[in-house]
Amino acid sequence: MIKKILIANRGEIAVRIVRACKDLHMDSVAIFTEPDRECLHVKIADETICMGKDPIKGYLDAKAIVKAAKECGADAIHPGYGFLSENYEFAKEVEDAGLIFIGPSPDVIRKMGNKNIARYLMKKNGIPVVPGTEPLNHEDMQTIKEYARKIGYPVILKASGGGGGRGIREVWDESNMENAYESCKREALKYFNNDEVFMEKLVVNPRHIEFQILGDNYGNIIHLCERDCSIQRRHQKIIEIAPCPTISENLRKVMGVAAVSAAKAVNYSNVGTVEFLLDDYNNFYFMEMNTRIQVEHGITEEITGVDLIVRQIRIANGEILELEQSDIKPQGFAIEARITAEDVWKNFTPALGSIKEYYPALGPSVRVDSHIYKDYSIPPFYDSLLAKLMVTSSSYDLAVNKLERALDEFTIKGVKTIIPFLLTISKRREFRRGFFDTSYVEKNLESILENTIDEENKNKDELIAVIGAALKKHRSDNE
Repeated sequence: MIKKILIANRGEIAVRIVRACKDLHMDSVAIFTEPDRECLHVKIADETICMGKDPIKGYLDAKAIVKAAKECGADAIHPGYGFLSENYEFAKEVEDAGLIFIGPSPDVIRKMGNKNIARYLMKKNGIPVVPGTEPLNHEDMQTIKEYARKIGYPVILKASGGGGGRGIREVWDESNMENAYESCKREALKYFNNDEVFMEKLVVNPRHIEFQILGDNYGNIIHLCERDCSIQRRHQKIIEIAPCPTISENLRKVMGVAAVSAAKAVNYSNVGTVEFLLDDYNNFYFMEMNTRIQVEHGITEEITGVDLIVRQIRIANGEILELEQSDIKPQGFAIEARITAEDVWKNFTPALGSIKEYYPALGPSVRVDSHIYKDYSIPPFYDSLLAKLMVTSSSYDLAVNKLERALDEFTIKGVKTIIPFLLTISKRREFRRGFFDTSYVEKNLESILENTIDEENKNKDELIAVIGAALKKHRSDNE
């Protein structure tokens, strides 16, 4: 029986898990490294443990985290997303220590964390996959180019152990293959400690559709409908919508059945996500399975009424899933905008600083998940995510209106954010009509930036205008 949970993460998701623990009357233990001492998850948890001065190591040291959990009397560890959340060795370390890992089994994490194994299992179980290759690491460049010719350009190179938009290179013709391959391997080794790379046919301008999976330890698996994650930049999601505003009910059912079949193929338990690429002809292809809670889980919660973090904990606690597929009836539409500390006018470079003013958007059916507050200083060591703004309404059109209003109200001063950029997207005709794919932001980047207001420079211009008017009046009064 779980009574105390150690949270092996930080920031917004750690805050979210602490609150779920409180809802369940369970104790929470927040770990942190010294730069995160003032982070909100540290302030609201029941207990805290400092994992040292190194900003990253403390969140990645599996043995130290398990030891800390044992010493504080925790029964379970929740990994959140990122860091060790999809590390099967960490999950095994947790279980070997007699603790409960709040997530799928180590074996499932291992299988689905390797994209080549995942592709093989999906093909074996009749799930459509994009045409591609086995790992390429032992082939010479001439052979790799022959594979690409056989598949047909354009192709995409992917790190076998990748995720989060890392370890991906598009190759549109043979002349770029060698550089793309070496670059992909270097990035894969850097971020995943595994330089294994494989090749797939590049599905040009697809929609990125993912299905939320929920399964218990007794073989019961359902999906909680889909999210459209096609508004991306550099393969990083920035706006997500649940459900997809343009797919038919019939296609939703077919894709949902495939998603559940994919989960059943590996005896999946707990919360996960099956991700597909959808082309212009409604052909869909398995892309990957994420064996963890997703950043964008909140919008699924908003349309289904299912608390996914609470469900994770209850399933890990051995409870049976009493929900059936027929019980899932999504209501309306929900949209999430990821608010990051980035300077969009300087090629989206991460922005640092102290939060001087913080007024998150409020109002009916508006939700903000965040770990920041006034006077919080943003550490330079982590992901740039500051907050997740979520809005819900009865129709997609009204949800977009609400998103526009909420973004316009959302105020963060002291650091550059992506809010003005997101606001511009929310006003664009194509977004409002649901006519976009994964290439939309990149193709329209110049136009979006042209119509994005730099609030800092706007304020400076207004100040200059006021000062100019005052000087003009002063000269006039003295003439």
